[in-house]
Amino acid sequence: MDKPPVFTPDEIARFRAELATRRAPGAYEPGRWSVSPLNRRTDVTGSLPTTVRLRDATLRSVETLPGVVAPAEAKTAFLRRLVACGVPEVVTAGLGGRDATALKAEVELVKGENPDCRVVCPLMRSPDDIDRAAAAGYDAVQVWVQGFGETSLIYQATVYGRAWRGEQWRAPDTPRDRSAVLAHAARLVAHARDRGLDVIVPLLMVSYATEETHEESVAVLAGAGAGELTLFDGPGAMSPEAFAHLVRLTKARAPRVEVGLHPHNTFGLAVGCAVAAVRAGATAVELSVNGYCGGPGNADLAATALAFEALYGVHTGVRTEALTELARVGADLTNYHPAWNHPVTGTHAFCWGGMDLITQETEIDPLLHNCLEPAVVGNARRIPFTPDSGPYTLADKLTALGVEPTPALVDEVLTRGRELMAREGRLLTDGELAGLAASVAEEAR
Repeated sequence: MDKPPVFTPDEIARFRAELATRRAPGAYEPGRWSVSPLNRRTDVTGSLPTTVRLRDATLRSVETLPGVVAPAEAKTAFLRRLVACGVPEVVTAGLGGRDATALKAEVELVKGENPDCRVVCPLMRSPDDIDRAAAAGYDAVQVWVQGFGETSLIYQATVYGRAWRGEQWRAPDTPRDRSAVLAHAARLVAHARDRGLDVIVPLLMVSYATEETHEESVAVLAGAGAGELTLFDGPGAMSPEAFAHLVRLTKARAPRVEVGLHPHNTFGLAVGCAVAAVRAGATAVELSVNGYCGGPGNADLAATALAFEALYGVHTGVRTEALTELARVGADLTNYHPAWNHPVTGTHAFCWGGMDLITQETEIDPLLHNCLEPAVVGNARRIPFTPDSGPYTLADKLTALGVEPTPALVDEVLTRGRELMAREGRLLTDGELAGLAASVAEEAR
């Protein structure tokens, strides 16, 4: 069915010409995205680098999700898809419960999929941990450093085990101040460097850092040979501006050391924190698929990648068209399913309802309400039939369902469909809508 035209070809040409005056190269890429040209002006947004490294920590992060007991084969399948999507760095699960064969197989899987993907082993607590990671072939290790002095004892797992058994865990070398905590970490950093490993040092609980304690940590750990200092904000208590400030402070104290960040999404600002930190000089953002982690979660891989790529023109190297499928595989792995309107990869992220004035705009230009083309992230538009839908939307919907509409059929189905939805208090399924159309067509014969 050819729908009755609403606008003349001349009007449509004028609409498109007007849209062209509101767009700018880069901010507008036909078939990909159309975002505000202001995003690409350095006088508006400040300077950003041409590239940024996204470090995915999903496999470590899902260990903190209650109820996730995924089999090893499922994790392996997920890891293969993750690396295939082009993330330049992957943090695996920790060493716990895995032997040398399993560790080596994991590294080989990553390198087999992408030899350039850097494989990072987290949670190094001893020289023996570092030796195991080196033997397995990891490229880098993370030596985590708690953000306090004596209070850091709260986060030592061995303390709880010994206390439960009635054993004495306090000893002459038990850290009692910040310098002792840093000295222990510095020894691990030096040992990892001796083993030929890149060393990433997550500075934990940075929202509790003062400028003085942070500068002390940076000086000691950079001096020990850390290649990157990563600002970890577990509570999610750092604003984008605060992250940017700490990045600048770190760069000023250790200009040769890279700075990364690991933001949490307590206030829905994790991606914003990533952008602010990178603008201030950070070169790596640690994140996860669907934002998985304990509590409010991390920055989401897909949303972060597209924010950098589409809004600011910063290259991530991620194959964005694989992101929606990866998000679905992550949900199957964890049984934690993101919201329907989850940014970029949500099942209805590209659904604006069923009004004609929304559904028909794509025939003028597909990048109006949807500033991203869904295919760029492997997602799809959804056009529902709702009580607000008009004949144009219904005609498109029936055609998509394999029904050959006529104006009379559309008008009758529209009337009956609205009545049925009002009576039932819900939308019709595709099957119900197709069945209704078939009934109307049969009656008309």
